[in-house]
Amino acid sequence: MNLDSLCDELRSAASSLSLRTAEEKNRALLAVAEALDAHRAEILSANVRDVAKARAGGMRETLLARLSLSDAGLNEIIDSLHVLIEQTDPIGEVISGWKVPNGLEIRQVRVPLGVIAVIYESRPNVTVDVFALAYKSSNAVLLRGSSSALESNRALLKAIKAGLAAFGGESSAVALSEPATEGDNTHADVDWILNAVGKIDVVLPRGGAALIQRVVANAKVPVIETGAGTCHVYVDESASADMAVAIVENAKIQKPGACNALECLLVHSSRAAEVLPRVAESFRKYEAKTGRSGGVEMRCDERALSLLTAGGGRPANVIPAVESDWGMEFLDYIFAVRVVDSLDEAIAYINAHNTKHSEVIVTESRANARAFQSRVDAACVYVNASIRFTDGGQFGMGAEVGISTQKLHARGPMGVTALTTVKYLIEGEGQVRP
Repeated sequence: MNLDSLCDELRSAASSLSLRTAEEKNRALLAVAEALDAHRAEILSANVRDVAKARAGGMRETLLARLSLSDAGLNEIIDSLHVLIEQTDPIGEVISGWKVPNGLEIRQVRVPLGVIAVIYESRPNVTVDVFALAYKSSNAVLLRGSSSALESNRALLKAIKAGLAAFGGESSAVALSEPATEGDNTHADVDWILNAVGKIDVVLPRGGAALIQRVVANAKVPVIETGAGTCHVYVDESASADMAVAIVENAKIQKPGACNALECLLVHSSRAAEVLPRVAESFRKYEAKTGRSGGVEMRCDERALSLLTAGGGRPANVIPAVESDWGMEFLDYIFAVRVVDSLDEAIAYINAHNTKHSEVIVTESRANARAFQSRVDAACVYVNASIRFTDGGQFGMGAEVGISTQKLHARGPMGVTALTTVKYLIEGEGQVRP
């Protein structure tokens, strides 16, 4: 695969896309939605092969869940396209405008980023989400998925291009970087992408901590850092125990392999004796799902362990934590548990161990809620709601490129507007600077 020429094609397509009207781009996305439905059997069959291969290779079930694509999952992808179609096209939006004393008229407007590269793991839905957001914002995109999802991505890209061709859209505005040979694990194309200054305008990694760190450490092109999530739930001294248990359970179980799943539970010492046994009990019913005796594993500090073993013996799903558990993104049916003595201690612990992704406080104290939201350093900070809502679709964006955990350019779920930058347009009547 000649990535140089491929990026030249992407650049040309991005230039063509910049001339498309919002209506034309929406009609192209509608044609893609129809093509995905028409290619349903081929896409799902390809995904079945990917999942079987990954399972045979020893991929754990929580990660297989990210790779798997069902009929319902494909429907969700198609529905997200319809949501995106209904959103306002950001390109050309005048953000601000003013006139300076010498008569120059200045406007700040939104424009595309250009050619985007996204390097991601598993998750076939990302293939469509990223394409659609890029196309809507008049960007071309180079997709570099993982080898585990290669057949799924090929089938999805075939459907996307078929939809664009049916409409007469820029089918060269999206491309898939593939290994040079079957089983090639050298990642030479990733290295090329990270060094493609002048060919690629920005790269976004979406996956686990190792992938993200590799991209950030080695890229010469600009990077928008997304993804890794060491997310916490803090149960405050005034929390409703019922609410706390429900939120903790949802945050861990709903999709444990996701970056916005619970990885560490903090409980105020005044509530730990009441809340922790109920949490432990709530997770025991997941033995069959986890394949683990006692259900979801709780790795506890000394105080939490003491409370959960106070009646004698130790529940099968409760074990002592080790130092490496603090700040760990498990992506599994495992989470760490710690007892704290104050809101201040909880905030300090979170800021020292999180990845700036998503955090939640369960509390009935308005003052504590506001303090938590003000002082916790994360892209998304919740009060009395599950962290599993950190998602572009759940935020009403239709889809997301990823969840930015940095502070510059974009932060949190990245929808269509996050794939734009600004340009200043200045008009005069012959002014020269004295």
